[in-house]
This record gives sequence, structure tokens and C-alpha cells, in this order.
Amino acid sequence: MNWGRVEGNWKQLKGNVKEQWGKLTDDDLDVIAGRRDQLEGKLQERYGYAKDQAKSEIDTWYNGRNWLS
Repeated sequence: MNWGRVEGNWKQLKGNVKEQWGKLTDDDLDVIAGRRDQLEGKLQERYGYAKDQAKSEIDTWYNGRNWLS
């Protein structure tokens, strides 16, 4: 997984992340700033996910993106 693509395209991906996880606020997205560890933490905080569940949700979301376009 090349998470650098998420960090590099964060401004474009914020809307998609917000669609996926609607409980995240705009301020949360600014704090996350494309960093996976911050996204994991915010998902745990907002959704009550365990660390493994947050990682799994992020992996599923990431793998569902069409990175080739």
C-alpha cells in the first residue's frame, strides 16, 4: 500500500473520506491531513472502533479507490 498517494492528494480525497465516514468533521479532516495514523485515531474516537477495526476500514476504503486513473 502506497499511502503517499493519499497524503499527496488529500485535498481532493477529503470529500470522499467525509462521504465514507460522515461523523468526521472538517476540523478532523484538517488535523488528519492525509496521515493514516491520524485517520485511524479519529475513526476510533468518532466511531468507537478498535484499532484493528479502524485499520481494516481504512484498508477497505483505500483498496476501493481507483488509483490508476
